[in-house]
Amino acid sequence: MTVRLRPHHLLCMLSYIGRGYSPAFSANMTRIARRLDAGERVEIVEGPDDICAPLLGEADPHCRRAGATERDRMAARDLGRLPGAPARPGAGLVFAPGLVKRLRAAFASDRIRTACAGCEWADLCGSVAASGFDGAVLHGNRPRPSAYPMLHPLHSASACSITSSVAACCRSGG
Repeated sequence: MTVRLRPHHLLCMLSYIGRGYSPAFSANMTRIARRLDAGERVEIVEGPDDICAPLLGEADPHCRRAGATERDRMAARDLGRLPGAPARPGAGLVFAPGLVKRLRAAFASDRIRTACAGCEWADLCGSVAASGFDGAVLHGNRPRPSAYPMLHPLHSASACSITSSVAACCRSGG
């Protein structure tokens, strides 16, 4: 299976410590973090994603509001400044250890936190980052599954088709 994530939820996942909008939301996000740690592939999407699922039955879920869309735009812009980062819908990635380390370093240094401005979770996430991500549910230290042996963590399958060029692409880190 593939986890569908909107751009700003890539950032949320880095510092998520088990707290959320509701028990159902938190349980869902924890399950998703564990799937990502297990090496499940992510597809970047526009609009509500798998993390939003428990909220979509509400009368006016914030996942469908303009503020969430604006956070996605800002997160995609910030992530797009990182070399090869998955910022556009349709891009894919695996939360491999090196990727999580690079994203967390950028998050902790505020290089990819524009989308966090005004978020009710910003202070908590900042504290988690300041602690070295202590207590974060996403560990980011598990090996990639064998299903993606040639896929660089910042490349989508479409950007790096499984050919001999992938090996060269991935060995070069690009």
